[in-house]
Amino acid sequence: MASSNDTSSPASARALERAHAGERLSAAQAEALFGAGLVDLGRAADAACARRHPEPHRTYVIDTNINYTNVCVSGCRFCAFWREPQAPDAYVLDTEQVLAKIEQAVALGATQLLMQGGLHPTLPLDWYERLCRAIKAHSPVRVHSLSPPEIVHLAGLSGLGIEDVLRRLRDAGLDSLPGGGAEILCDRVRRALSPRKCTADQWLAVMRAAHAIGMPTTATMMFGHIETPAERVEHLMRLRDLQDETGGFTAFIAWTYQPLNTALGGRAAGGHDYLRTLAVSRLALDNFDNVQASWVTQGPKIAQVALRFGANDLGGTTIEENVVRAAGACHRMTPDDMAHLIQDAGFEPRQRDTLYRLIE
Repeated sequence: MASSNDTSSPASARALERAHAGERLSAAQAEALFGAGLVDLGRAADAACARRHPEPHRTYVIDTNINYTNVCVSGCRFCAFWREPQAPDAYVLDTEQVLAKIEQAVALGATQLLMQGGLHPTLPLDWYERLCRAIKAHSPVRVHSLSPPEIVHLAGLSGLGIEDVLRRLRDAGLDSLPGGGAEILCDRVRRALSPRKCTADQWLAVMRAAHAIGMPTTATMMFGHIETPAERVEHLMRLRDLQDETGGFTAFIAWTYQPLNTALGGRAAGGHDYLRTLAVSRLALDNFDNVQASWVTQGPKIAQVALRFGANDLGGTTIEENVVRAAGACHRMTPDDMAHLIQDAGFEPRQRDTLYRLIE
């Protein structure tokens, strides 16, 4: 219920009532929550999280994020990482370099490999297959790598269908697919930000195809640039609809756009906007088990507060990460840092794997 000192509109107060009752929100009700009092919204999201996760612990994963190339033909206006193929600092890591990075991460306890790059114009599908096979032959890490835009790009280069590309990569060792490249699943936004990247429908089609062959995936949202609250909600509703259909998403992760060194510029969204959007996401995505906090963009303190705004997980330690760092975010966390944040928030810290199974 809304508190007596709440300054919410009648529409947001009614939406909060539904959220507290655990009832499914319509798109209009989810959008109304952006006008709710922040504390009341946080309480509703925390209660929803507690209903789904009554256990006394909150989780994290030890992982690394290897960016195998910065060469990209997409040219997204929000990205500070990509380079033209002829750029003096353009690179492609070879197999030995990737394996060396993985070995270093495993020595630090990593169980998950995030590996993403640009949309390279000439790397063929069999290059990725050879790399996945080499990783599987040399390391126990779970290969949670690539992204829907990369899959669509590989389908175009190879002349194969999306499901065929996914099957070949799965057979080579790809275990699961992260939700990168979603940004906002609204084509008005995508045309303005990344017109050469896959459409919203194509992003969803990749995830539908991955779920159809038994490959779990995560879902993401990057916000705080040119989108409206209604477009954030459109994004959430499209994810919720697909999850109703397939049940294949393991988690949702939202983070804020970082403007430094980008063509788009502007200002980064602050902690209030982040926490509000996180809480709305937990309440709207009533069929998602797990919601991650984004310490990478918001820093450890806001991530800790996020554990009371609907998040049940702090995500990965990201032993290595370059894309967000290129845009100005430079936070770092160790497993001990993660554990202390969770403990100070009133929970027991537990390490998990990619599928949210606890590691003893």
